[in-house]
Amino acid sequence: MTTANALQADTAMMAAGRTARPVASGDVQQIRKVAEDFEAVFLSQMLKPMFANLGAEKPFGGGSGEDMWRSLQVDEFGKAISRKGGIGIADNIFREMLKLQEAN
Repeated sequence: MTTANALQADTAMMAAGRTARPVASGDVQQIRKVAEDFEAVFLSQMLKPMFANLGAEKPFGGGSGEDMWRSLQVDEFGKAISRKGGIGIADNIFREMLKLQEAN
């Protein structure tokens, strides 16, 4: 099915008055978690360049262990920011995912 045909089919269903099905409470919680997880990953990826050139202090810093730890730390920063409200990406994704669930 081409994109134009899919769009026509969607338009026809909406014109026919198809009602959206309600989303179950458990599904809503799962959708919220997925949206927040996505925002956490996005924020982690945005934060990584900030820490890329951060030097390690001697005598305890440096090496591959620090690189691994730094990556985990940045991931946790992204999760923490997302849990505290983030930058609004999760809210938008949540709304769009709910619309998609209700339409199907």
